[in-house]
Amino acid sequence: MELIGIKGLGPKTVKSLNNLDINNVDDLVNYYPYRYNVIERTDITHLEDNQNIIIDGIVESNANVFYFGHMNRMTFRLNSGTRIFNVTIFNRAFFKSKVRIGERVSVFGKYNLKNNAITANDMRFGMLKDTKEIEPIYHTTKGLSNKQMHQFIIEALNLAYDYPDYVPDYLVSKYHFMNKKDSIQVIHNPLNDLFLKRALDHLKYEELFIFAARMNMLKLYRKQDIGLKRNVSYTDVLNLVNKLPFKLTHDQEGSMQEIYNDLISPKRMNRLLQGDVGSGKTIVAFIALYINYLGGYMGALMAPTEILAEQHYAKFKSLFKDYDIKVALLTGKTKKAERTKILEDLKDGKIDVLIGTHALISDRVEYKKLGLVITDEQHRFGVNQRSMLMNKGVVPDVLYLSATPIPRTYALSIYGDMDISSIHTMPLGRTPIQTYIKSNDDIKEVLTSMLKEIKAGHQVYAIAPMITSDDEESRESVENLKNEMNKAFSKICTVGILHGKMKDDQKNEVMQDFKDNKIQILVSTTVIEVGIDVPNATMMVIFDADSFGLSTLHQLRGRVGRSNLASTCYLITDNATDRLNILEQTTDGFRISEEDFKNRGSGDLFGLRQSGGMTFKVANLMQDFDLFLKAKDDSLEFIKKYIDYVPYKDIKNKIIESNKAS
Repeated sequence: MELIGIKGLGPKTVKSLNNLDINNVDDLVNYYPYRYNVIERTDITHLEDNQNIIIDGIVESNANVFYFGHMNRMTFRLNSGTRIFNVTIFNRAFFKSKVRIGERVSVFGKYNLKNNAITANDMRFGMLKDTKEIEPIYHTTKGLSNKQMHQFIIEALNLAYDYPDYVPDYLVSKYHFMNKKDSIQVIHNPLNDLFLKRALDHLKYEELFIFAARMNMLKLYRKQDIGLKRNVSYTDVLNLVNKLPFKLTHDQEGSMQEIYNDLISPKRMNRLLQGDVGSGKTIVAFIALYINYLGGYMGALMAPTEILAEQHYAKFKSLFKDYDIKVALLTGKTKKAERTKILEDLKDGKIDVLIGTHALISDRVEYKKLGLVITDEQHRFGVNQRSMLMNKGVVPDVLYLSATPIPRTYALSIYGDMDISSIHTMPLGRTPIQTYIKSNDDIKEVLTSMLKEIKAGHQVYAIAPMITSDDEESRESVENLKNEMNKAFSKICTVGILHGKMKDDQKNEVMQDFKDNKIQILVSTTVIEVGIDVPNATMMVIFDADSFGLSTLHQLRGRVGRSNLASTCYLITDNATDRLNILEQTTDGFRISEEDFKNRGSGDLFGLRQSGGMTFKVANLMQDFDLFLKAKDDSLEFIKKYIDYVPYKDIKNKIIESNKAS
């Protein structure tokens, strides 16, 4: 059903919804809130210092606005009926004309006992309801408010609409789930905590069941795979390893042995190699390419960025300069004549190893005898991109590299169709990164440290959570941070900028300039989370660190400490929480991920939904891991009962068919 038929929706708003991938009524009603605000008036008779409170009242004074830098502060007095509070709210100057004496206002914020003041983080016009309100909060876009989004969804829910349930009927009955239609209605308009929990139980299970079913199908299908058997002596592999200019760690050697065993067996390899940034996954991948080469097959390594592909190419050529291995680089920057030659050589079997970006999977690329496919930073590629590269060979072995380690217990469940190798230890000679949590009041100390590194000839990353400033957000932005860094350092060094909205060639140019030390301070968003090695970069400064997940912070930190130079990471935040402390205590990504899983537990029903590696709307593999294990077992039982181990492209259709049959 088209969106245009919904009351209040015009062409302009439809375009805004399209920007959120909402193209029809089905998309709209299944666009779930990402969190909820619980709104209930606070009892103000016994307030404590630093207590989070929600109050309403009448404005007692005209608002005053003060501007400083890119921020502003608005203050006014609010009469709750029994007390008068001093209210301060940042970056809401656009509300000044509405905050008039006699206006009814609701304020959300933190109470300061000494000054009888509230530092507000949100403010609304009008009084609170007398009963507790659970307000759904949606991701929105420019020209579309949360209030509008909710209203359009409610209008859509009033239409005659079919709610297909992708949980088999017998499981809905077994777990006493709320029916699908009611679950959708409640998640968008919850009356109380109990109903919301029941609705979420059904919708979370549905997402996890579909994911688990597809994973189980892959696993069952994989058992039928017959791979390539290579006749390669392990002695030949060790001869290469012994000639390397460095010694492999115990974990690298173990991973290499596991990959070797896969490649010489007739079973198709489908392996995930996980380890921290800088743990040495790349050399293990190169050894895998060498084993594949000795077996008489071509190998392909796909990286997510051109500059990373170029880095891999240069490293491979350097390490294998004394071997007769023909290696080529194919990216978007490869010139036409050179590209034509590479394509011809691939087709004729004259190339042993091809390294590149997604250019490796274009239609014109034909491999004569592709035996091994490696994808670096596998989470950066979609499933379709990875499968397109796999399908370039008859039955190529597959190795995925990931610098986002997760505990083995969870990895075995989530990546159930893969074998897993893990590298815990770091190469010799690496100096551990020292990490410190600092507030904005300590910024002079941080700037002094940056200056010291720059004067020593080293380089610095400065990270912000946003690209541009937002009147409704007090978070640091890349654009503002660049201006601040230029004020402080432009006379002694060059400041560069990098973010996701830049064109690929611009990003590559900036990263190359940083690698070549033409830029000394690189101000960026998280796009540098996966990037090139810059051994000369010795400091990482992350602003508003509380905005990021532990995994992202750890990945960002891993961009420094790439040599024997002492490196430092500063986490700048005025909202330091216990979860950040683990980053000061350890640089072990596996321990950090274990702590992350443990701390999040079952999650807070009304808290922000944490981001994870999988794109679920309401479920979260960390918070809902027990539910996932249940869905995993149930989906396997369903497959055995209704699909008979035959691969089925759309598991959803099969569930609908089984429900109709029952």
